[in-house]
Amino acid sequence: MNGKERVLASLRRESPDRVPVFMWFHPSTARHLAALLEIPQERLGEVMGDDIRQTWVNNNYAMEGIVHEHDGESHVDWWGIKWVKEGEYNQITDFPLSDASPDEIEQYEFPTDREEDLLDLMVPVVEKSGDCFLGIDVSPCVFEMYWRLRGMEAGMLDLAAQPDVANELLGRCGDFAVSLAKKGCERFPVDWLWTGDDVAGQNALFMSPGMWRSLIKPHLQRVIDVGKARNLPVAYHCCGALRPIIGDLVEMGIEILNPIQCSCPGMDPLELKREFGAELSFMGGVDTQYLLVNASEKEVRKATARLIEGMMADGGGFILAASHTIPPETPDENIFAMYSEAGISKEEIFDRAAGVRQRLS
Repeated sequence: MNGKERVLASLRRESPDRVPVFMWFHPSTARHLAALLEIPQERLGEVMGDDIRQTWVNNNYAMEGIVHEHDGESHVDWWGIKWVKEGEYNQITDFPLSDASPDEIEQYEFPTDREEDLLDLMVPVVEKSGDCFLGIDVSPCVFEMYWRLRGMEAGMLDLAAQPDVANELLGRCGDFAVSLAKKGCERFPVDWLWTGDDVAGQNALFMSPGMWRSLIKPHLQRVIDVGKARNLPVAYHCCGALRPIIGDLVEMGIEILNPIQCSCPGMDPLELKREFGAELSFMGGVDTQYLLVNASEKEVRKATARLIEGMMADGGGFILAASHTIPPETPDENIFAMYSEAGISKEEIFDRAAGVRQRLS
């Protein structure tokens, strides 16, 4: 099977030849592995055997797609958000609506004139996708886009103190994601629509489930409906303890949930599989906080094998991925052990790397 066939088979519970894989690495981990394999970093997913290719076409590109070389370097994105490199990641230092009045919030304009530039980010991904499963990522869709404009503290206060003002801007965050999703799904031969908002922390949702249902859910639904109208599977990303709203996500038409941060309350992958596995596929579940960093190679093999066996018990419904980016302190052998349990041997990875080097020489 090729990558596209493998992912589709798993989503359909049709027992693929091996579990599909889509792994995210911390930038330092990616650089290290690329150096170890003696390949360009942009070829790492191909060499490691990832089955999915996708990229951001919304504000997550401004966070992760613009890379600075030195700490303190910065950029202001098309939304007016200022990002500064701190360590490996860009962090927000200026929120354009942090001190805005209700009238100023209402007058804020999204960068609709940049939609085609954002969608153009998909072009090289499509060109290089080959036989892989292809996704388009329109996150952050609603709440996370909102607080990037207002700031987390002001944003949370808005939800409680001025919900009408919040709802208006949340709606326009959703409008922008809907527009990108419609245009992207029409322009590119995508296999799924990827959505998302981090609405949870390590221990609980950032807000009550009722507040989420009242203010966030209706606007997220409109984004999901774009994919459903085109008969595309719709994936949803949210870190943290989002167990109280998983049933809602299923009702809304979400078919794939990521990243299953298994160290959080209510997020045990096998328990979620038992409860929601008939309707929901999962991507993630490999613990990056303890297992990959601290466990022995044998323990990593055992835990990964148990995860795959349990999550694929009905013939599929699972894509192997980490519960967050794989951190730089992860031992190499633990990474290769995880891949080996997925049916991708260390030898296969190094052979592919040699093939890439030969083609580039």
